[in-house]
Amino acid sequence: MRPEDLALQLDRGERVQLLDIRASERVAQARVTFGPGLDFRAVPASEIYQLSSLEPLRLDRAQPVAVICGHGNSSRKATQYLRDKGFEAFSVTGGMAAWETVHLPRALSPTPTLQHVIQLDRVGKGALSYVLVSDGDAVVVDPGRHLERYNELLTALGATPAAVIDTHMHADYLSGARAAAARWQVPYFLHPDDAGSPYDGTPGRLAYQPLSEGDTIAFGRATLRAQHVPGHTLGSVALIADDALALTGDFLFVQSVGRPDLGGKGAAWAELLWNSLERARREWPGELLVLPAHYGAEQERRADRTVAARFDVVAATNEAAAMQDRATFLRWIADHTTLPPDSYRTIKLANLGLMELSDVDAELVEFGPSQCAVQ
Repeated sequence: MRPEDLALQLDRGERVQLLDIRASERVAQARVTFGPGLDFRAVPASEIYQLSSLEPLRLDRAQPVAVICGHGNSSRKATQYLRDKGFEAFSVTGGMAAWETVHLPRALSPTPTLQHVIQLDRVGKGALSYVLVSDGDAVVVDPGRHLERYNELLTALGATPAAVIDTHMHADYLSGARAAAARWQVPYFLHPDDAGSPYDGTPGRLAYQPLSEGDTIAFGRATLRAQHVPGHTLGSVALIADDALALTGDFLFVQSVGRPDLGGKGAAWAELLWNSLERARREWPGELLVLPAHYGAEQERRADRTVAARFDVVAATNEAAAMQDRATFLRWIADHTTLPPDSYRTIKLANLGLMELSDVDAELVEFGPSQCAVQ
């Protein structure tokens, strides 16, 4: 079974029995959590082969079983073992490594100047990127490193790339923005405050076009306006389109806010985050649709499976965004901020061009769901 087909079944709400046969510590790091119909269980392969009966697995013999491991090798043996026992079993090709590369495109409603607003859902990480198309010109926002996913979508839309934007310098996944800009021969936009290491100030080794407060990017008939919303990073920006959409990056999520500690300056950046939230509450209309760069749970989805919400809904139901007292907000941030993964510093430096990673290293440092939200 291709991981894309598994994702589509789960996305449709179909019940899927998924058996994860990796070691318990690997399952604890990252596992499939996608879809309302997921029937998940984890038992290491070594334990399965020692069972005198498969009854402890609590698998329904009347339903297919998808078996997943790390890279799709051990799952083939386990799948054959289940088939020999009378189950209809399938091995997930490429395992969890392949699962983390799956991107599901979802169309949102167009705006007066945008014919296509596509949210690409990287289901293994809970990461969201966007392709915006106006009169055949496309802007790609917050792309991951799997550029073939974007090439396929642009071809299907009949769109030509015009620009690539990072709303901030990512720490949880390797950005594909610089590589995409070079491949497509288009400008790469980034706020200057995110173009250097937050740890020691070392300038990044990257070519970019500065995108600062009030700057605009025009393509087709559309215009994106940048609003500087520091806090998660010093250079975080929200992108406003047609006064209808706000691509908020990791500044604001449907049910949380971006953690301010990933640059090692949690208390100072939490103050910036509060100021950015205050500004949004003052200036953003309630009907503005918030399109974040991440999500943490199925509950953040709308009925059409997109991750989005009107700003007035976010301001009322997002615990952090609903706080009206600065001291309460700062205390809540401090109380709910956990230690970030060690790999996030490596990813940040790689995105700045200050470190080179092989494909194997890239897979290792990206492994697991995003932890960029305050939980």
